[in-house]
Amino acid sequence: MKRMAMIAASALLFGRGLAAQDSTKAAAPAAATAAPQVNVVEAVVARSILDRQPQDTGAVFPADVAQLICWTKLEGAGGASIHHVWFHGDTQVGDVELQVGGSPWRTWSRKTVPAEWTGAWHVEVKDAAGTVLKRIDFTVGQ
Repeated sequence: MKRMAMIAASALLFGRGLAAQDSTKAAAPAAATAAPQVNVVEAVVARSILDRQPQDTGAVFPADVAQLICWTKLEGAGGASIHHVWFHGDTQVGDVELQVGGSPWRTWSRKTVPAEWTGAWHVEVKDAAGTVLKRIDFTVGQ
């Protein structure tokens, strides 16, 4: 009789343990990790960088510029990534992914500019989801 009582008590405790882990109920969805909110404080096109600061910025550059730099200062983006997407006219000619290590953060990408690629250009600064955060328009060779 004592043994039956122990078995019954064990079954009751075991049953309670199963009820607490009932897998027939829908599991709560995992909390989504929010992407960092990226804020572009400043973005420019420049001919060079000196001490992490853009030099010779502008909206018009000579045809023989050879290369240009898109410089971006961000806040609130630590651990995120951004893209500098370069366009000559409406044709995409570059996409550079840049990791953001903290906030505030300065980063830049370089683009070789062939002398014959004159005309309208622009760079789109995009977040990891592809949202355009900033567009910088400029002209080469005019």
